[in-house]
Amino acid sequence: MSQMQINEVLAQIRSFSVTRTASASSAPASGVSGFGELLKQGIDAVNHAQQGAASLADSYERGVPGVELAQVMLESQKAAISFRALTEVRNRLVTVYQDIMNMAI
Repeated sequence: MSQMQINEVLAQIRSFSVTRTASASSAPASGVSGFGELLKQGIDAVNHAQQGAASLADSYERGVPGVELAQVMLESQKAAISFRALTEVRNRLVTVYQDIMNMAI
């Protein structure tokens, strides 16, 4: 993934975070949703995409009517791309953490 694509993914995460913050401020303060919750939702979304693609592939292998190869391949590629994006975000977070830990105080 190129630097530009990583920045686009991070910009989407930031815009989602701003949207959630705006909606959270209008909702009652029953719980604080922070970065950890946002990250968990992202991981859950990737997991859901992977499970959906696997289920669709399984249905195609069993010969379920209405499931086409193009549909299976498209969903598999979507799941793979979302996993790669999540991996890049994780790598970026690890790099930032290491940079912070190596800072001189």
